Amino acid sequence: KIDFFCLKTMRTTLIIGASSGIGKALATNLTQKGETVISMSRNLPDSPFSSYLQHDIISDEELPKIEGAIDGLVYCPGSINLKPFRALKQQDFENDFKLNVLGAIKSIQAYTQNLQLSKNASIVLFSTVAVQTGMSFHSSVSISKGAIEALTKALAAEFSPKIRVNCVAPSLTSTAMADKLINTPEKLEASNNRHPLKRIGSPVDIANTVEFLLSENASWITGQILHVDGGMSTLKV
Repeated sequence: KIDFFCLKTMRTTLIIGASSGIGKALATNLTQKGETVISMSRNLPDSPFSSYLQHDIISDEELPKIEGAIDGLVYCPGSINLKPFRALKQQDFENDFKLNVLGAIKSIQAYTQNLQLSKNASIVLFSTVAVQTGMSFHSSVSISKGAIEALTKALAAEFSPKIRVNCVAPSLTSTAMADKLINTPEKLEASNNRHPLKRIGSPVDIANTVEFLLSENASWITGQILHVDGGMSTLKV
């Protein structure tokens, strides 16, 4: 149980999955600005930027209690389970849905009361470019992330005007989760060339967008799916 009343000088953001990738880049951005970051993940972060709560989000255990206001909640865990539809088992779909969707629901339900204490609360979730742009071998992840887009809009309506809810839909981003897709120069070049801007995303590209959505600068934005994808979802060049 952590009490942040005495520590809070600026905004407090809970990042679930801040130990690597986009979550780590976001936590670094926020702490460099003097903001309080609560990191929750299965693995201990390798940087001293956050207060840390260890928890496996897909376990059946209750999430740790946090006292006081939370201004932002960002749910980063996800999966890239790319297989032909015929090769996917029911368990694949269930595992992806549990991590991507049920984990996000569990997190939001656990900390809604903390968010309601904030004067400018913001939730940011993650989808994928593959939801709106049909892609082979993406059926399982697209089902899960499509549900996240629906959840974003439903909660944005239900939680307004107190809590804003938005979603970022990236294309391929250079994280450990994507390593198998970009682990040779040839694979990386092919992935770069699929994007109109001729490069895949970096964790900082996505973290910068999330940071904006959490901030006062986005105080009139809710219920939106932001496509941060190097132009892939809308351009053909």
